[in-house]
Amino acid sequence: MVTRPQVNRPLTYRSQNSVDFILDRVTMGFSDGFAWVLTAALCLFSAWIAVYWIGGSGRKSQTRWGWRALSAPCVWVFEGQQLIDASAHAERRLSDTPGSRRWSALHAILSPRFPDFPESEADLEGDGPNVIEAEEADDPARVLIERIDGAIRVELVEGGPPAETQEILAVKNRRLRTLQNAIDLNPYPVWRMSTEGKVIWTNPAYDRLSASLGHDPSHASEAIFCIFPGDHIAKKTRRLFVCSHGAETKLWFDVTVAVDDDGYLCHAVDVNALVDAEIAQRNFVQTLAKTFAQLSTGLAIFDRNRQLALFNPALIDLTSLPAEFLSSRPNLLTFFDRLRDQRMMPEPKNYQTWRQQISDLIAAAADGRYHETWSLPSGSVYSVSGRPHPDGAIAFLIEDITAEVTLTRRFRSDLELNQAILDHVEDAISVFSADGTLALTNEAYRELWAVDPESSFAQVTIVDATRSWQDKCRPTPLWGEIRDFVGTREERADWWSDVTLSGGEHVICIVQPIQKGATMITFRLETADSSVKALPRPRVTA
Repeated sequence: MVTRPQVNRPLTYRSQNSVDFILDRVTMGFSDGFAWVLTAALCLFSAWIAVYWIGGSGRKSQTRWGWRALSAPCVWVFEGQQLIDASAHAERRLSDTPGSRRWSALHAILSPRFPDFPESEADLEGDGPNVIEAEEADDPARVLIERIDGAIRVELVEGGPPAETQEILAVKNRRLRTLQNAIDLNPYPVWRMSTEGKVIWTNPAYDRLSASLGHDPSHASEAIFCIFPGDHIAKKTRRLFVCSHGAETKLWFDVTVAVDDDGYLCHAVDVNALVDAEIAQRNFVQTLAKTFAQLSTGLAIFDRNRQLALFNPALIDLTSLPAEFLSSRPNLLTFFDRLRDQRMMPEPKNYQTWRQQISDLIAAAADGRYHETWSLPSGSVYSVSGRPHPDGAIAFLIEDITAEVTLTRRFRSDLELNQAILDHVEDAISVFSADGTLALTNEAYRELWAVDPESSFAQVTIVDATRSWQDKCRPTPLWGEIRDFVGTREERADWWSDVTLSGGEHVICIVQPIQKGATMITFRLETADSSVKALPRPRVTA
């Protein structure tokens, strides 16, 4: 038996390869040939184990969820609902949770801190990565969820995100605060309803409105506006009202409903001021309509497009135009053409320039300069005026002044008749009103004193008249007496006196008070037939 010499080997096997160490120990008692065979077998076995570990298990881990799957301190890896791997720290966090190898266990420990953490892996959207922020604004933690080769990797990051992500999160937080303030500070009610019509979210304005109406907080899921779920409610804005319990006052709102996948988002805008204005306007229009209906003056208002917008019953009576025609909203040219056909306006002298005349009439009315008197073939007389109205509208007022014109003409005729009678009287007659103004004279007066008061625009007073008389007579205190008498209001009686003209003729002056404080002064040339014995003689004589 051949023995191998004992060789003292230093104890350095801890620093050598483990395979060499085993070979040394095993081959110490065997021959060199057998040792080499055994060495080769062990090498092949070691190579096979290495290839299996690296090529199989390692490759599987890398291809399914990556080598970084367990490199983080708190990572869970799931297939479906089942936990298949986890880091040490993550394993400890689930160890005390019932059903610790299930997704529900992870949801139970993370959902209080991360309310948006999905209840099951089926709720994940896309392959990710999905970032779920902590509920508290000052909590920097977040959960990262992603799908890798069919597995789901969940990582809990406790520390703050990188600087760039922090800036993004800060922008998101500011945006969220802005949106939250926009909802909380919105003065108009906003609420969300489910597809079944139940209120599932409200803003503070809605809550305040509900409280002011006396609604029971236990029935908060019932909407205070009568809106029934359905596609038709989102087609337009509807005006609805609500009433508080036991009150008759209506609060009006314009309610708009937007439909999305989660239900209905509703907005209500307070329009009480608008409704009150519309009611006031409607009442005002009704009042105007009643007033216009009672007017004897015809009214026709044309809008900025020159179409008839408003008329009253008097216009129908004055123009004889059918109500159907006026209700069809004719334009101005058609309106005046119909008046001409009805012979309710003066006949135009030239039909070829008729349109131009109407255009000039409209332009004058738009400036407020149109005012004419129409003498119709029937004998009626109309006063027609045009006035501009706001927003380019034009109003025409047609008034029947036939009675007034007839009375004026009759009065003028009576005046002319009276004047003609006075002009045939031989005595010079002048009449002064109560304020001492010359009101009336005759032809004999104008010839005696060589004056024509009607040729002057200025009024002739008693002072002016006595000065004219004094210039043509010899001195006498009579003129002062006449001035005092005309200005007297009490104890007035008829009297007379005589004066001498500069040429020597004698004239009898008769002073007589008449109605309304007026005074009539008559000058009569003294002749043998002249007699004023019926009148008392004053103290003043010529």
